[in-house]
Amino acid sequence: MPKPTLVLAAGLLALPVLTPGEAVAQKRIPKLPGYDECPLGYVNDLKQHCNSPIYYEVKPTNGKPCDSGWMNIGAGYCKKKELGIF
Repeated sequence: MPKPTLVLAAGLLALPVLTPGEAVAQKRIPKLPGYDECPLGYVNDLKQHCNSPIYYEVKPTNGKPCDSGWMNIGAGYCKKKELGIF
């Protein structure tokens, strides 16, 4: 049986991997409250998520304008611009 300190250390090392940051590259994102559609580049799965064949780095707008280097893709999300374009 592994030592408790070893298990705790492994859990602490895995924690950053298990908790995504504010913006992460995602192929599947949840529909945000108040939105029935999906953002640009995503397809509605007719449930509570939107899917994309491409990994985009997205983050919720939280009702605010997108930060510099990000573009609004609708449905409450911003997407990180790549190479200064979309």
